[in-house]
Formats: sequence, structure tokens, C-alpha cells
Amino acid sequence: MSETSRFKPDDEPGRLAALRRYGVLDSDSEKEFDDIVALVKSVFAMPYAAVNLIDTDRQWTKASAGINLRQCVRDDSFCTYTVRSLDPLSIENASRDPRFINNPFVAGDAHIRCYLGAPLTTPDGYNIGALCVFGTEPRVFTEPEKVVLMNFAKVVVSQLELRQAASRDVLTGALTRRSFEDRVAQIVKDNLVGSLILLDIDHFKSINDTFGHPAGDQALQEVVSCIVKCVQGTDSIGRVGGEEFGVLLPHAASTAATILAERICTAVMQETHAALEHRRLTVSLGVAQRHDAETSEDWIKRTDKALYEAKRSGRNKVVKAG
Repeated sequence: MSETSRFKPDDEPGRLAALRRYGVLDSDSEKEFDDIVALVKSVFAMPYAAVNLIDTDRQWTKASAGINLRQCVRDDSFCTYTVRSLDPLSIENASRDPRFINNPFVAGDAHIRCYLGAPLTTPDGYNIGALCVFGTEPRVFTEPEKVVLMNFAKVVVSQLELRQAASRDVLTGALTRRSFEDRVAQIVKDNLVGSLILLDIDHFKSINDTFGHPAGDQALQEVVSCIVKCVQGTDSIGRVGGEEFGVLLPHAASTAATILAERICTAVMQETHAALEHRRLTVSLGVAQRHDAETSEDWIKRTDKALYEAKRSGRNKVVKAG
């Protein structure tokens, strides 16, 4: 399948979900991205270069050279135009471009005149942002320069993919415990409504003892696949213990999270596992909506307490925290 046929310019919810899957928004600076923009700035001999990500209503800068602005309103950004196409966006003189003539970065003190942006296109066809260079003097960008920037943009996406892979559990593909807990902490930091599910595979030790660890590993993979089928693209799944997993539901209240937990419980119970001689597994689940005053650690502990109650009271059930 060609890059053009994969491109989804009209699927804004999918684009935002693709962006959030990288878990990069509001992250700390990272040398790999800083090095890329520094090199691009030098190659193009421009005063400014940046990796910009286009969120719902803002542009957030992952890395920049020559400028310290971390975010701006999306409507004021040049890169929000870049993500609309697979082709680079070239602006020779923004003060003469009707799209930008009244832009605060053009009409104001920043005095931006030229811009070249290459979209950051994910493997599944979403433009999540742009790698760009810009300056205060008019400039005509050549076709070879556009190709060079597009190639650098592919390097940025490759780095995002590597970054995401490093945050994944090798066996199941779920987030590592640290990465999952970082996302929980981000919900608390942003003071968002959200719910957390913690689940444990019942009697999993006996599975390993009876069928061996390779069979147990396969069963873990199949349970995660079952969970993936139940959740939405904005939800996060993490492996937080040997046979314990978490599901983070941004913006979800406890009622919706409990319904999802019940769905997961039923779905897992209905699956048979060839590696276990076609036996079935069950899971116990705890659910908790975030309380405004609690830390991420307290939120996790409260959910874990509900999970413990589900296991103590018979397993293969969902318990909602108070």
C-alpha cells in the first residue's frame, strides 16, 4: 500500500489518537530530537527549526533550535496547514500570503516571513505534526531542499517509533509499568476526569506450573489481544506485573469504566487457549475513577484495593472502588 493510499486527512479523531499513542505530548526534552532540529537548522542555514505536534487546539513543540516557544494556539500555527497534506508546505513571504498576513507571528514582533514544513506522517497514515524551518527574511525553497526536509521528517517519525517501542513490554506489546504509570500521572497533572482498571489473571501460577512458561507466555499475549479488542484507541493498556495489567481510560467516569471492565471479564472468560489444551482463563478486576485531591500513587493504590477485593471475594468479577 502506498503512502498516499494510507493517508487519512479527514479523520481528525484518528489523527489525535495516533498522536496520543506516542505518549510524547508535554514530555521532557530528549537529545535525539534536539540533535535533529539543530542539524536541520544548520543544513538549511535558517535561524529557527522545530518539531511541532498538532494537538486538538494547540501546537506543542517537542524540540526547537533558535526559539524557546513551547506551545501556541493551533489556529496561529503554520504547521496546522502542513498536516493537511503529504507534501511539504513552502511559504516564501508570509506577509504576502492571505493565509498568514494577519497571523500574530507574521504581523507581530516575531516577524516570520519564510517557512518550510514537512509533515510527520505515521506508518498508519496520520500527519501528527511537522518538522519545519522558518526565518525573518523572504526565501524561495528549492525542490531539492523540500526533499531533504521530507527525509529528515521521516527520521523524526522513526525516532518516535523507536521511542514508543522502548516503552512497550516485549512479550505482550502493552506499555511497560513505568510508561503506563507515567500516563496515569499525566491525567492527574492535567486534572482530567479519568478511570483506571487493574486486572489480574486468576490462578496464573498454576497455569505456568501445569503447562510451562512458554504456554503461559502465549496465554498472556492472548489475554492482552482480548483486552485490545474491548478498548478504544485513546485508552492505554499496561503490563504492571507478571500477570497483572492496567487499562487507563482518559475522560471516562466510573460507570463507563465498570461497563468496560465487565466486558473485558466476559470476553476473557469466553476465549479458549490452544496452548492450555483449550482451557479458559478468568480475570479479576478493580475499577476506580480519579478523585480530584489524590495523587497518581493513591489512585493506583485505591484501584489495587478494589482488585484485591475482587480476588478475595471469589475472583472472575469486577469490583468498583468507593
